[in-house]
Amino acid sequence: MLAFVIRRVFQSVLVLLVVGLVAFSMFRFVGDPVDNMLGQERTQADIERLRSQLGLDQPFAVQYFKFLQGAAQGNFGVSYRQGRPVSDILMERAPATLELAAVSGFLAISIGIALGVFTAIRRNGFTANAIMSVSLIGVSLPTFLIGILLIYLFSVELGWLPSFGRGETVMIGGWSTGFLTESGLKALILPSITLGLYQMTLIMRLVRSEMLEVLRQDYIRFARARGLRERAVNFRHALKNTLVPVITVTGLQLGSIIAFAIITETVFQWPGVGLLFINAIQFVDIPVMAAYLMLISVMFVAINLIVDLLYFAIDPRLRVDRTAAH
Repeated sequence: MLAFVIRRVFQSVLVLLVVGLVAFSMFRFVGDPVDNMLGQERTQADIERLRSQLGLDQPFAVQYFKFLQGAAQGNFGVSYRQGRPVSDILMERAPATLELAAVSGFLAISIGIALGVFTAIRRNGFTANAIMSVSLIGVSLPTFLIGILLIYLFSVELGWLPSFGRGETVMIGGWSTGFLTESGLKALILPSITLGLYQMTLIMRLVRSEMLEVLRQDYIRFARARGLRERAVNFRHALKNTLVPVITVTGLQLGSIIAFAIITETVFQWPGVGLLFINAIQFVDIPVMAAYLMLISVMFVAINLIVDLLYFAIDPRLRVDRTAAH
C-alpha cells in the first residue's frame, strides 16, 4: 500500500510539471502584458525597463524554473494587473469558488446517487421514466444556457433569488463564507444548481446503468433466494458493488466542477477564481493565469489520488490481487 501511494505521488508530481510547462509555454502566445501595462506614450526605454522588472527579458527556461521555484513555496509572483501578490488574490477569491464547488458537488453526489438507485429499482414505474426523461435536460443543455434560464425564471419572473453576486459574507479567521447569512445562502442556490446539474444527471444515469447490471448478477439472485429483505439486497449488496466504477467518474466530475466553474461564475458574476481567470486573460495577467491552472491541476491530481485509495477501501478484490502479486 505504501509503495502504491509513493508511486502515485511521484506520477502526480510529473503530471504537475508537465502541466506547468504546457501552460507556461502557451502563455507566450496570448499577448504581451507590457502593452496593457504601459500607456500610449510609452517609449522603448520604458518597455525595456518594465520587461526587465517583470523578468520577461530572461530566457524561457529561466522564467519557467523561477516560476516552479516560487510555486513550490506558494509564491506565484505579482499580478501584472493589480500589482499585488497572486497568492493573496487567490486566497481572497478561493473561498467563493470552493464553497460553490462544495455545494454543487454535494448536490450532484447525493441527489445523483439517490435518483440513480431509485430509477434502477423502480425502472418500470412512471416516476422513474419521468425522471430519466427530465434528466436529458441536464445532459443536453449547455451550462450557460441553464444558468440564464434559471435567472430568468427565479430572479426576473418570480423575484425569489438574486441573479448575481455572492450576497453578504462573514469573515471567520481569514475565510469569507456566505453560509452564515441569509443572502449568502440564497445567492448560492442558482449557481450551485447550474454548476452541479450536469454532474448530477451524469452520476444518476451511471448509477442506474451499473445498478441494473449488478441486479442481474447471480449472487443477487442467491441473496434473494436466501430470504434477505429487498432493502438489504439493494443497498447492502447491489449498491456497494455499483459504487466501484461510479467512484472514478464521480472523482473526475468533482474536479471538473472546479475547473468548469469559470462559465457559472461568469454568468452569475460570482467573485471566485474562475471569474478572476477570465479577467486575467483579457489583461494578459500571466502570473494569475499560471497560478490558476496550477491550482486546478493540483486539485485534479489530489482527487485522482483519493479515488485510487478509495478503491482499496470499497473493493476487497484489489487488495487481494495486489497481495497475491507480491
